[in-house]
Amino acid sequence: MAAPGNSPIAIAFEGISGTGSIPTPVLLAGMLRASEKVSDLIFSPGRPPQVEIHGQLTAVEISGSSILSADDTRRIAADLIGTNKQAINTLREQGSCDVSYGLPGLARFRVNVFIQRGSCAIVMRVIPTVIPTFSSLRLPAQLEEAANVRNGIILVTGGTGSGKSSTLAALIDRINSEYCYHVLTVEDPIEFLHKHKKSTVHQRELHSDAPNFTMALRAALRQAPRVIMVGEIRDRETLEILLDAAENGHLVLSSMHTVDSSKTVERIIGTFAAAEQQSVRERLAKTFRYIMAQRLIPRNDGGDRIVVVEILKSNSRTRDCVEQGERPGRTLLDAIKASENEGMQHFDGEIAKLVRSGLVDLETGLCFASNATVLGQELAR
Repeated sequence: MAAPGNSPIAIAFEGISGTGSIPTPVLLAGMLRASEKVSDLIFSPGRPPQVEIHGQLTAVEISGSSILSADDTRRIAADLIGTNKQAINTLREQGSCDVSYGLPGLARFRVNVFIQRGSCAIVMRVIPTVIPTFSSLRLPAQLEEAANVRNGIILVTGGTGSGKSSTLAALIDRINSEYCYHVLTVEDPIEFLHKHKKSTVHQRELHSDAPNFTMALRAALRQAPRVIMVGEIRDRETLEILLDAAENGHLVLSSMHTVDSSKTVERIIGTFAAAEQQSVRERLAKTFRYIMAQRLIPRNDGGDRIVVVEILKSNSRTRDCVEQGERPGRTLLDAIKASENEGMQHFDGEIAKLVRSGLVDLETGLCFASNATVLGQELAR
């Protein structure tokens, strides 16, 4: 049942008199029944349980006791964290922690528990139990070529909730289906569960399988993987190890929270001290193969959001921009526009197509554009 607007969705639990008495697995299963399109579950004191559908929050009424107390969210958080002592310590010391949680046969979740105003709040991202494909994600067909890359770095970037993890999972699954490789992932937490196909896939989760990214990655270089996937690049040390791995012939897949290709390169270079930056530019220019930046844009008809992807590939012009830095007339955006026949594309060009086709309205398109002024002028012509 889809949520009409922001009206509450009533979920009844027979024989249960209050939110506090509902077992957490039953509560989660009931919330998932609100819609097939639930992307997140949110628990906050003073609010009812909420689900996010197509980017909009909708309250879920539970047996006439819809408002959560601080005790309710604390109890739910304790059930989700369980006996994970590392997560408990991280929550106490840093004010938030990440864990994974599963409902057997129904769903898996990436969970973030955090402290706000002295109480627990929880955000649970729903992870599909079926590994997505390029076609199911409606990704550009030319991205399938990325699965054939033998070495170097492939980055998937975008904001929170833009589908980075799903795209990485589709890439891993394609490699797993086509090549006899050893694939090793390091994730915090593990999201999609990959079965062995042609490849052998080992998945390591931070805290339960390894204490931190650095130690897991240093160990990975001794574990003979052909492909290394790191859920997210968070610091300089991780970048340094991944550059080393790519230079030594590994295929490295990872994600970053950056809005486009240019900002991704800028973030990577800026992570290092000024004296090291030219060397890092040269290393990155030699090792990067793809940078894919993603945005999810609402449709006119209120259906599933549309994924818009900027695709930067390695060629002589893009490598020069990375190595020498961007300058007037020689930017990564210029290079993408000049290389569209090689399968590259930029955000505003793709958004313009959606607006012209009527799938996205003008106001929404301009809101998600990289340069709204230029896009507006182009559409006006």
